[in-house]
Amino acid sequence: MKLAYFIIDLLFPLIIGYLLRVKQQFSEGFFDKMISYNILLLSPALSVLSFWVLPLTWKLMWLPIFGGLLCFIPGLIAYGMSKKKYDSPLDTGSYILSAMLSNVGTIGGLCAFIVYGEAGFAYTQLVGLMQTAVLFLVCYPLAQYYYASEQGDEHNKISLKTLLWNPNQLPVVGIIVGLMLYSFHVPRPEMLGDLFNPLVHLAAWTALIPVGYVTEFSALKKYYSSTFDLVPLKFIVVPLLSYVIAKNVFADPILVNTIMILASTPTAINAVITARIHNLNVHIATASFIVTTVLFLLVVFPIIFFSLITG
Repeated sequence: MKLAYFIIDLLFPLIIGYLLRVKQQFSEGFFDKMISYNILLLSPALSVLSFWVLPLTWKLMWLPIFGGLLCFIPGLIAYGMSKKKYDSPLDTGSYILSAMLSNVGTIGGLCAFIVYGEAGFAYTQLVGLMQTAVLFLVCYPLAQYYYASEQGDEHNKISLKTLLWNPNQLPVVGIIVGLMLYSFHVPRPEMLGDLFNPLVHLAAWTALIPVGYVTEFSALKKYYSSTFDLVPLKFIVVPLLSYVIAKNVFADPILVNTIMILASTPTAINAVITARIHNLNVHIATASFIVTTVLFLLVVFPIIFFSLITG
């Protein structure tokens, strides 16, 4: 059943999204609305349901810190690597964003759910808290900085209001609501608990079909080799460092293994979106997203999956 989840919820929606692009079915606006539906409705609902029954301990407060480490460790390494790779700030900024932003929320959350169920999904949400903060408070200003460096001035300043409040942060509100319900000992209705599993699958499809739709292989051929050095960084260096740190912080093997799964996730679609809206080289971010996502789904996660299941 868990292997079926992997195929049905990870591979099928990506393939269907890509085929819809090839067949030119629906408009790009349709898939933008699908992403909004996922972020504004499904993700907050899942956050509420999972945290409503998660016993929160002080030790779990380390998880958002791990979320920050999963951004800054690869980001700093990529920054050093980029100095020898690119002359254009637009290329450099896109490359660093591709290293910093990982698909913890969608692919990581689904993979943790496949292996460890609702607890794994809830742990993912805690790790994703810091990832959301890093996206708006670090990555957006960073992208703006590299665009301004290319232009020789400062354009498109992001207001403090935009950084602190954005509809994309509604999943964080869901976490807070779920924690409050748990803290006040409000029992979660059994009917809502039964909804959790189908909502996870629906969230996976509404998040990954648009990803498959925006995948355009022909335009990215010359950028694949440029981003391939992110593969060992994301799939070997960061997971090993995270595993070593987690083993020294947590005694729970499920928690340690969940962190390792999240530390191995590929480049996030948010890297592509951030590069696009700030006029960086979107092809570098897209190439990194495709290369790392394909390798994760076909090689990395199957290895992790069978290692944890048989172990």
